[in-house]
Amino acid sequence: MSETIDISRIDQIISERLEALLPQKLAEIEQNRTPSMTIIATKGTLDWAYPPFILASTAAALGWNVSVFFTFYGLQLLRKDLSHLKVSPLGNPAMPMKMPFGPKWFRGINWNIPNVVQAAIPGFESLATALMKQTITNSGVAQVEELRSLSLEAGVNLIGCQMTVDLFGFTRDDFIPEVKEYCGAATFLPMAKDADVSLYI
Repeated sequence: MSETIDISRIDQIISERLEALLPQKLAEIEQNRTPSMTIIATKGTLDWAYPPFILASTAAALGWNVSVFFTFYGLQLLRKDLSHLKVSPLGNPAMPMKMPFGPKWFRGINWNIPNVVQAAIPGFESLATALMKQTITNSGVAQVEELRSLSLEAGVNLIGCQMTVDLFGFTRDDFIPEVKEYCGAATFLPMAKDADVSLYI
């Protein structure tokens, strides 16, 4: 006489085994998973060029999968020549001007120049840009071009916003050839949704 199969007992054994093994397996999967980060870069000035490339290159150096979506003025950071990038202290109270030259006491002064003066002096933005570039050089901070190259070498995926390309009348020849992908928000947003870290700059 064949034995009666106790289905409920089998289900119980399977459940107990799964409860014992599943947490460990999920922990192993999580430990072996590669973190990912997406960044939306919207600014195209010299000072705002640094955050996306610093964050992207650092995350990529840590082994993360990184994609940066350049839209609106951020698209300027993908152009072949970045010498046009400027910094404007006008309307930026968080940016007191410090001189990158002269004696130590002179370099330590915060030059809080009123907006009305900045707006009235011809060429003030070019002066501020030159001072910022000199400050960057004096501090030994990498140039934007270097950070962009480091990001590419580390495998960061640089993505151009196709709508912005069309809006501002650019062609793909205006940008570095390493930009392999041009897409819109509908393509990028699912990438951002699945990323572990998603930043807007």
